[in-house]
Amino acid sequence: MAARKKATKKKAAKRPAARKKVAKKKAAKRPARKPAARGKKKAAVAGMIISKSRTKAAVQNCNVSAEFYEALDEYVREAIATAERRAAGNKRKTLRSQDL
Repeated sequence: MAARKKATKKKAAKRPAARKKVAKKKAAKRPARKPAARGKKKAAVAGMIISKSRTKAAVQNCNVSAEFYEALDEYVREAIATAERRAAGNKRKTLRSQDL
């Protein structure tokens, strides 16, 4: 009879050791800042309907003064108010281009 080969265990492939997760240090909490006092200029800019950068980009051959932005914003607000009155007079709640 032929000699049988002796069964041997196969060695498992070695895996690299699992890395331990290092706990990240949390950043120290900073004290909350007090809101800055708003001046007239910041309040006016925050309330603008128009975009200064887009208005300036639309102008081709001229410079744009700071007063122009304020006047344009006021003009747009008046146009919106007029359109609202016209829509309400026509018993609508939706502004349409015909209201301008």
